[in-house]
Amino acid sequence: MERINYQHLFYFWNVAREESITRACEKLHLAQPTISGQLAVLEQQIGEKLFYKQGRKLVLTDTGRVVFNYAEEIFSLGRELSNTLKGRPTGRALRLVVGVADALPKMVVYRLLAPAFRLPEPVQVLCYEDKTERLLSEMAMQGMDIVLSDAPLTPTSGAKAFNHLLGECGVTVFGAPALAATYSQNFPRCLSGAPFLLPTANTSLRRSLDQWFDTESISPAIQAEIEDSALIKTFGSGGVGLFVAPSNVEAEIQSQYGVQAIGRIDSVHERFYAITMRRKLKHPAVTAILENARDKLFPA
Repeated sequence: MERINYQHLFYFWNVAREESITRACEKLHLAQPTISGQLAVLEQQIGEKLFYKQGRKLVLTDTGRVVFNYAEEIFSLGRELSNTLKGRPTGRALRLVVGVADALPKMVVYRLLAPAFRLPEPVQVLCYEDKTERLLSEMAMQGMDIVLSDAPLTPTSGAKAFNHLLGECGVTVFGAPALAATYSQNFPRCLSGAPFLLPTANTSLRRSLDQWFDTESISPAIQAEIEDSALIKTFGSGGVGLFVAPSNVEAEIQSQYGVQAIGRIDSVHERFYAITMRRKLKHPAVTAILENARDKLFPA
């Protein structure tokens, strides 16, 4: 295709946002055949389907998501142009799209991303949470600037991206006050038979913990295996079992969840990576995130 009809793109953009042709018609005060016909023309020009049906909703295809990301930028610039011509301040924020591996502790994610909000220019952050593998497969399509993960990109993944080690730290064992009082003596031997909440087996932290338990001949009583790190802490705060979390956010975890630190496992490390599409970083927020992590969060 040589050029895009922006009226067709505008109709597509509204349908994608509303997830329905009917709702887009109501919003734009147009008849359904008008929008349906224009969408069909756009799909014909592009040569691929932009939507598929999921129940009553219209869901974007992979190509549809790529087109939608560009449409968001195009019409955002259009609004900025309109405001500028009317003499209004634009206030347009720098856009930072972040993928977050669901295994990452949320407090660490917050501390990693915090420098983006302290830049001189305003920054709008869009966060997507999923498995690292899915985030990497969608990195280009979603226009992600950075993926935060607990594991590096491997050559077998097939993704063309680059690893940046942000840092590492040991882990601390936490428990609700009653459990902490029971299992705080003779650490780490006291952990044998203790009720534990562990991350699922597909995480690098779980593999490191299993190896440490074997080396120390400790057999915890596994109460639950939970994928989401925040859910582990919620269960832990309720006294269901002990859990581990990064030592560099020890004080915040005790304050937020009302738990107590029982002991540190310095030989088990959580590592944190930033994965980007380019080796040379140009986005100022991404640069600030990496510099802050290496200089302040995880100094060598």
